[in-house]
Amino acid sequence: MFVRTVYATGHPDRIEQTLDRFRTEALVLLTARPGYRGYGLFTDRALGKITMSSWWDSSEAERDSEAALAQRRGELLAPLGGTLTIDVWEALVTAPPGEAGPGGGFRLTRSEVDPARTDEAARVFRDRVLPELEERDGFVTATMLADRATGRLAVGAIYADQEGFEASRGPTADSRAQALAVLGGTLRSLEEFDVVLLDRPTPARR
Repeated sequence: MFVRTVYATGHPDRIEQTLDRFRTEALVLLTARPGYRGYGLFTDRALGKITMSSWWDSSEAERDSEAALAQRRGELLAPLGGTLTIDVWEALVTAPPGEAGPGGGFRLTRSEVDPARTDEAARVFRDRVLPELEERDGFVTATMLADRATGRLAVGAIYADQEGFEASRGPTADSRAQALAVLGGTLRSLEEFDVVLLDRPTPARR
């Protein structure tokens, strides 16, 4: 599968207005497109950040949806009045999705490895990191995304409640450090968001 991520920043006072627009329209727009497989909407209200991801069966479905929806996305984000970054990734490892909504937490880690070790990174995540995540209370789902050309990786993990989310920070930090040491990778960022909306039809586990 292919995943388009959107990372928007702007004035914190206008976050809720912008989120309301996406709550109302996002699933209607996305589910009407061929190849749609899921959507997640997350926010850091204090800092004025929104990140979202849409999932597609193929790169063609992703490209077609972007061509059809880009203008309306810009209109929905306009009140935020900030910056916008869009990336397209290949989903290398995907845990079966669960359910999460307001009150849940989303942790996003971005890192880099040698592009030649991308498949190795997927194996390490699938065989070593993901089983540890799945043991944590409140764990819902997790995914590793990659840009094979550059070796950029994005790992997202979702928890159903703040208690489990906060308790997972220490163990996850240890797993992350061990995995990056094995891969010779570099951590680029670590962020946490509140879950606003999650729609994920069940994919086959890879």
